[in-house]
Amino acid sequence: MKFINIGFGNMVASHRVVAIAAPDSAPIKRLIADAREDDRVIDVTCGRRTRAVIITDSDHVILSAIQSETVAGRLSGGDAGEGCELPGDELHDNKQGKEPV
Repeated sequence: MKFINIGFGNMVASHRVVAIAAPDSAPIKRLIADAREDDRVIDVTCGRRTRAVIITDSDHVILSAIQSETVAGRLSGGDAGEGCELPGDELHDNKQGKEPV
């Protein structure tokens, strides 16, 4: 079973993910609001801005602070468990041995 890092040490099983979306559109905002009413929202943003909305096969809606493109890349086989690409986190991508900015 493969897990995808969705930020702050939180993981989601890759085979349970149905869709990954940006939180900007009105239909996604309605989906989040409906899920909140039914207690199906899992918020793993740790107080940061929501940048990705992950929809699972169990109809749970997971809110993540990582960009939706990053989560999709990890799901498709990229960096599945490494790093935590969050805004303002200069240490997240130190693969070339460079000093942090």
